[in-house]
Amino acid sequence: MKPFLRQQLDRYATRIHELDFFLQQEDVVKDMDRYRALTREHTEVSEVATQYARFVRREADLAGATAMLDDADMAEMAQEEITAAQADIALLEDELQRLLLPRDPDDARNAFLEIRAGTGGDESGLFAGDLLRMYTKYAERQGWRCEIVSESPGELGGYKEVVVRMVGAPSGGAGGTGVYGKLKFESGGHRVQRVPATETQGRIHTSACTVAALPEPDEAQAVLINPSDLRIDTYRASGAGGQHVNKTDSAVRITHLPTGIVAECQDDRSQHRNKAKALQVLAARIKEKDRSERAAKDAATRKGLIGSGDRSDRIRTYNFPQGRLTDHRINLTLYKLQFVMEGDLDEVIEALLLARKAEQLEELEVGAGK
Repeated sequence: MKPFLRQQLDRYATRIHELDFFLQQEDVVKDMDRYRALTREHTEVSEVATQYARFVRREADLAGATAMLDDADMAEMAQEEITAAQADIALLEDELQRLLLPRDPDDARNAFLEIRAGTGGDESGLFAGDLLRMYTKYAERQGWRCEIVSESPGELGGYKEVVVRMVGAPSGGAGGTGVYGKLKFESGGHRVQRVPATETQGRIHTSACTVAALPEPDEAQAVLINPSDLRIDTYRASGAGGQHVNKTDSAVRITHLPTGIVAECQDDRSQHRNKAKALQVLAARIKEKDRSERAAKDAATRKGLIGSGDRSDRIRTYNFPQGRLTDHRINLTLYKLQFVMEGDLDEVIEALLLARKAEQLEELEVGAGK
């Protein structure tokens, strides 16, 4: 194990004893806010300290077994213990590295996925439809539920813009990798190279869409928006919907006046429910704006392997003639585009998550050296 990791873990071992002491003090128990904060910290620190204690024990077991190799009667048993201890130590070290990495509290949340057609005219709109299908197929594989929040169909199919809410299984749990944790690196520019259906001479065209993944805020965050800062407009829903379409003003558009951010919802027949969903999208977009501004400031001081999620970034290319997908942020190229477009995104998403973990570990090492 690297010395800087051991130093970090030694601090956890010390901190757990300090927290045990504090939580026994009468003045702490009487202060519920402080007691809850210390209890939360105790739970997080205890997980790391417990795993580190196991790691230290297995290191001691390894040292003891190694010392017995010179004993002819014990050598075979000692070798078996050495093999087992080395395997346990490797697994525990990987787990401890994971536990030391900073956690994004939004990872376990559901997400809103926004897809917008960009350059390329009608072909861009068709590609937006293809991306929506790709993500909904991926969601099906994950056992997630998808709900269209708002949509603006393209002239020849696909979408000018579509917003979908993705809801994960309840078993995901806090602290786990939920919907947003898996989709957050999808934000950015997606470029497609292919022969459009409307192309008569077989020429390859390049088009683009932008994708934004936003963590769904909880209801308390949505309520924090000052009602006086909102302009709420109602209008008649468009698109599929049978006799209901254009009969009632059930669709809702909400504008946040201080920022100019707009959110709308038209998928429900109830104006009240559409308003509630639009407020959630609005809160998510406001939060993402704050996140992006902080990321832009941080970009000057950190490498940003995965990028800030800025929608102008070109993060990925889908080359249909070559059957190739390339993620430019981590130099990943896969020749399985047909499967990716059917929702087989696991290899791409896992590679992005591993790249981010490696970057975080490097930042942790640099921080420990200061």
